[in-house]
Amino acid sequence: MRKIISFMHISLDGFVAGPNGEMDWIKVDEEIFDYVGKRIKDGDTALYGRVTYQMMENYWPTAGDKPTASTHDIEHSKWYNKIHKVVLSKTMKGADLTHTKIISDNLSDSINEIKQQASQDILLFGSPTATHSLMQQNLIDGYWLFVNPIILGQGIPLFEGINDKIKLELLTTRQFNCGVTELNYIVDRQ
Repeated sequence: MRKIISFMHISLDGFVAGPNGEMDWIKVDEEIFDYVGKRIKDGDTALYGRVTYQMMENYWPTAGDKPTASTHDIEHSKWYNKIHKVVLSKTMKGADLTHTKIISDNLSDSINEIKQQASQDILLFGSPTATHSLMQQNLIDGYWLFVNPIILGQGIPLFEGINDKIKLELLTTRQFNCGVTELNYIVDRQ
């Protein structure tokens, strides 16, 4: 069975966005883009909440076609257009979208079915509300966190609504020149 890995930029104090959803504090550069691009290139399924999906859908399908497109934009646009997308949303019911499945109910059963069908791990990008829903049902198998060198003091926390301890095993770490540190954890289910 494939795993769901939550990919998230966080502040040192555990926030994924500012109080109003601000993400202007997130540091990304070519080094991070290259690293993430290599790691996700074999992935075939991405999982999003509705808000993140709509942001992605508004940019990535044509990002690589623009005259000023960076290498990252071209590569990520190609990847985005070929992968299967899964969106957790109660408001997008019945939407007919290419390479996209909408899950609006029966979260646990639907996610476990997708885990059985996927040929690679499923990457959950951003999407704090979707992440919280999946965490509460113990459906996330790993956390791929990019800790940014900032303390926000307030905002949208990554870990919210957790009732039990979640034991993690650290797989890898990496420090980037911009000061971001990657922490790659797998959930220890023993």
